[in-house]
Amino acid sequence: MKLQKLVRNLSIFKIILFSSILFLNINPYTSGEVQAGLEFQWDNNEYYRKLKWFQKDNERRRRNTIFFFLRPSDRKTGLIKINMKLPKGFSDFSAEDFSLCRVRIGGYQSRTKCLESLPSDVEIDKENNSVNIFPYSPVPSNKESYSVVFKTINPRRTGLYQFHSHGQASGSIPVSRYLGSYTIVID
Repeated sequence: MKLQKLVRNLSIFKIILFSSILFLNINPYTSGEVQAGLEFQWDNNEYYRKLKWFQKDNERRRRNTIFFFLRPSDRKTGLIKINMKLPKGFSDFSAEDFSLCRVRIGGYQSRTKCLESLPSDVEIDKENNSVNIFPYSPVPSNKESYSVVFKTINPRRTGLYQFHSHGQASGSIPVSRYLGSYTIVID
């Protein structure tokens, strides 16, 4: 008799404990924002290379500054030309919206910041929705990080936007090659 009473009390205790854990984890007042740290590429193959980037604002129709990083591991040789193919959502831009700089990539304790501006000519190709950047002196292949800075207004539609980057190497035979792609998120 005492054993049955003990088992019944124990099962009631388990039900109360489980229901309290269940209701504590359900919060009806959470904001709808999800901070995902995962990027997924459907056709991930050897010809796709993910490059690092940073943006100051990811909400739609907001002013934004996007840093497209060219780290030392992304550059095998010096670059005399950088070509960026922009997605369709970013169609209203001019040459003044782009710049090239030596950058300090931010992290937990510091912000991303341009340290030195690199003088360059910017050529816009509206037909192909692309930008060509010609630095006055080649971007060196040293231990410093560089960035293409794009000041824009985010598109109206939310989603993932992919920017493709190509670089023309300095040397006796200037060959253009694929540097990688930047996939940014607009919420």
